[in-house]
Amino acid sequence: MQNLYREVMDLNMMEDNEEKGVVAKAFFDKLNHMEMPEYFNWAGEIFDGLHVKERGDKDALIWVDIHTKESRSFTYKEFAANGNRCLNKLRQAGVDKGDNLYMMVPIVPETWFSSYACIKGGIVNVPTATTMTLREMEFRFQTYAPDVVIAAETFTDLIDEALQLTKSTPKVKIVLGSKAGWVSYSDLEKESPEAEPAQTKSDDLLFCFFTSGTTGLPKRVGHTATSYPVGHLSTAVMAGIRTDDIHHNLSAPGWAKWAWSSFFAPLNVGATGTGFNFTALDGMAYMECLTNYKVSVFCAPPTAWRVFINLDTSGLDFSNLRQSIGAGEPLNPEIITQWERLTGTYIRDFYGQTESTAMIGNAPWMGKMRKGSFGAPSFMYDVTLVDDDGKEVTEPDEPGYIVVRLDRWRAIGLFTEYIGNPEKMAGVFIDNYYYTGDRGSIDKDGYWWFVGRSDDVIKSSDYRVGPFEVESALMEHAAVAEAAVVGVPDEKRHQLVKAFVILKQGEEPSRELALDMFKHTIDILAKFKIPRIIEFVTEVPKTLSGKIRRVELREREIERQDARSEAPAMEFYYWDYPELSSKKN
Repeated sequence: MQNLYREVMDLNMMEDNEEKGVVAKAFFDKLNHMEMPEYFNWAGEIFDGLHVKERGDKDALIWVDIHTKESRSFTYKEFAANGNRCLNKLRQAGVDKGDNLYMMVPIVPETWFSSYACIKGGIVNVPTATTMTLREMEFRFQTYAPDVVIAAETFTDLIDEALQLTKSTPKVKIVLGSKAGWVSYSDLEKESPEAEPAQTKSDDLLFCFFTSGTTGLPKRVGHTATSYPVGHLSTAVMAGIRTDDIHHNLSAPGWAKWAWSSFFAPLNVGATGTGFNFTALDGMAYMECLTNYKVSVFCAPPTAWRVFINLDTSGLDFSNLRQSIGAGEPLNPEIITQWERLTGTYIRDFYGQTESTAMIGNAPWMGKMRKGSFGAPSFMYDVTLVDDDGKEVTEPDEPGYIVVRLDRWRAIGLFTEYIGNPEKMAGVFIDNYYYTGDRGSIDKDGYWWFVGRSDDVIKSSDYRVGPFEVESALMEHAAVAEAAVVGVPDEKRHQLVKAFVILKQGEEPSRELALDMFKHTIDILAKFKIPRIIEFVTEVPKTLSGKIRRVELREREIERQDARSEAPAMEFYYWDYPELSSKKN
């Protein structure tokens, strides 16, 4: 297995991008059809056996607190030693291979060490967002009782209450700090820095992610000892992370994107990973850390990019920044343009899910990307589009459901199951396809374009409108900082396109500004896609990973209509402007 990782490291170091694409395809063609070994332990075989052995004195992790400026760094040897101390403490408490570990900690080095310990010990890692409420923790513990909990001190009261309510009794509770009834993480310093890896089978469950989805209760997404450690070779290759890179990902540890890009993608190829801790995103302080620590590959979600492009970064040196990557939700072209002006780098958009690794993206060998496109499929995945009848889409620009074919090969990075939810499994694995729940289109040149979530697509008259395209058009208006578009109920057209608009600092909502935005979209969009309602707001609901919760916006509108509530003061309607009547109806 080490040879696979060496091949990826060599591949990413290639300077000729065209040749790199050819070599990448050949590599994944081989990987997609090879049989995984019966046993595989990434921490023992790759992290220790390859990286600690060959680059043990190189920095594996650089950690910074953006508020206090405190920083710490750990070589590959030191990283492994800290992870082994954690594993030894768990084993001492009777934690066995197959047990689970809930981890509710902020962006601190212990997050990386605990993750390593889980993989090495065959312990199922259950990342848990630090914004969980009591009700959410209770649901998780009832669904999947904890064997171990590692948490920051500030969350221990909430966790103890959830444990009591669910009558859960973990084998050990470890706290970053001090709390009665909990073991202090500082005690781990007494443990041995050496530990033997567990004999984990390639298909052993090692990760359980409670998804942050926009509808329904969270699902438990199960990944194995290979689906993430090996599957994220697609992420490392698509991102183009080199062994000599300093890589940074803006993501919280409670979600899959952290495992994607803060952990596996850089550490798979022996690069240096980074973590910037913050309580509230201070954009300028974040950019200062990015440049001061010479980050060369930077990945962030849409919410953050919208903050960064409005900063005055003229005094910062971005000369070390080689690659910028977007993830979480497709970026509006205007954001990509503005970031390029600031830093000289394009934001290369990527697509994937908690259920997968990097599935579609703007790989390094694609050359000049098309702004707004999220690229082309990774060679690891056999991705296509199907229509409402399950037939594969063959015409350019025709929208369809994004699916992964399973009959030619099953992508290594694809999740194993929705744990304990056969009904949900049956709903997404249909006729040799895995349905992602998203819709897209492919242009005549093979570039993929995001249309929207299957349940976010707006049905107006006989037309389907993807919210992302309308949001992108609004984002090109000089006064718009952010936009969220949904379909709201309408007796005549089934749904009308409504836009919730957040203005840039210094801009004030008004009837005249709404008129200017209507005119702006008329010049960009087909007539059936034009927003018919614009409401100026100060914020929109989002998941922790930065995705707009359009379902919540839709529900609010339905409730308001049912209650016959008055329209918001800052809501404006297309049909109230006589000057637009001669434009597009």
